Amino acid sequence: MRSRGAARREPGSTRFGVSESVEGRALAALYAEHSHVVRAFIRSYLADPHRSEDVLQETFLRAWRSIDRIQVTEGNPRSYLFATARNILTDEWRAQERRPRLVHDDARLDAAPSDDSVDATLEVLTINEALSRLTEDHREVVQALYYDGLSVNEAADRLGLPPGTVKSRSYYAVRALRAAFDEMGLLR
Repeated sequence: MRSRGAARREPGSTRFGVSESVEGRALAALYAEHSHVVRAFIRSYLADPHRSEDVLQETFLRAWRSIDRIQVTEGNPRSYLFATARNILTDEWRAQERRPRLVHDDARLDAAPSDDSVDATLEVLTINEALSRLTEDHREVVQALYYDGLSVNEAADRLGLPPGTVKSRSYYAVRALRAAFDEMGLLR
């Protein structure tokens, strides 16, 4: 009586269902002779030993599928095995490049631009463009009043102008900025 879970084998087959044919013996000989060199080649590209073994298995699986084209007894089949392993590695690298990488670094996550920071950057660029369209006198008044937060009298003292001139330049600077924003398509 067979034990539970034991598979019934056909004559001439192995435990895994691969027949002991000429191809099976050729693959076994190929693996015995070249697996250590191919494994070393793969490990020179991959640090993870588990991934290295996966690539090695895939290499010999492809070799088994193409065993009739590989000259096992004459010639050197290593070139085929190396090319196959290189192709598998290339496919793996390309697949990794298509996938987004997970970032576990909190500093990098905090530094990544968010919608708010992008909007703020665009706003600064737009305002700087509009300010560049003002005259130097108008820019100085806008800088003092709106960026530095000075009062009209403080701005007048800093710029060496009468307070009335600061008020007048401020009025015309705001009108010029409004016109620049309208020209840029920002006002409705």
